[in-house]
Amino acid sequence: MRFATILNPARIRGAEYLDDPRLDPAVALRSLEDIARCNRLFGGTSAVLAELWPVIEGARRRGVSLSLLDVGTGAGDIPSRVRRTGAARGVTVHTIGIEASLALAMASRALAGSAVAADARTLPFADRSVDVVTCSQVLHHFDDASARHLLTEMDRVARVCVIVSDLRRAWAAAGGVWLASWALGFHPASRHDGVVSVLRGYRASELARAVHDATGRHATVRDRRGFRVTASWSTE
Repeated sequence: MRFATILNPARIRGAEYLDDPRLDPAVALRSLEDIARCNRLFGGTSAVLAELWPVIEGARRRGVSLSLLDVGTGAGDIPSRVRRTGAARGVTVHTIGIEASLALAMASRALAGSAVAADARTLPFADRSVDVVTCSQVLHHFDDASARHLLTEMDRVARVCVIVSDLRRAWAAAGGVWLASWALGFHPASRHDGVVSVLRGYRASELARAVHDATGRHATVRDRRGFRVTASWSTE
């Protein structure tokens, strides 16, 4: 058995509480708040911002604003951070979040800026209608066929680029999120989902292949801190 195989478990489908539409909305909202804390503390937010930075700088040089659609926005924490980052560079970023349920979409509006309830596999936006389309820790929730639909839709809607960020699968990451969930007082549903999410996550080569299979594009794929992996590509 190769050393890399020992460190990196095989990808599993698993089942997360957040995937169940019957989940108590209060538990879902609490779990999304826990995810937002993880994004802030363990690299989820910084991974997206690192990929987005060149786009913000390009908009600053041209003196234009940007629009950004965040698929599966959760608590809306990443769009909120994106707007603040853009404002610090003199760039106005208009952000929109998408969530599967109306209740979660409405709850995200305080941070996301605006939000709609929609199926990520059939985005309710015209071709090339939004500058940047992002998703963070969303792709692993879908089976392979649905993930291809999501990536194709993101590619269709984006005018400038697409940014996908997800968890990088490793035993160390699974153990780390389990331990951190106790230290940070996460809800038991968040603790369970955190471990399952890691085991559903991607290695860099897998994410690159998923993007190419769905869109025909060769994404720039990078491992990021906090066991994150990002894929980004231009649609211009």
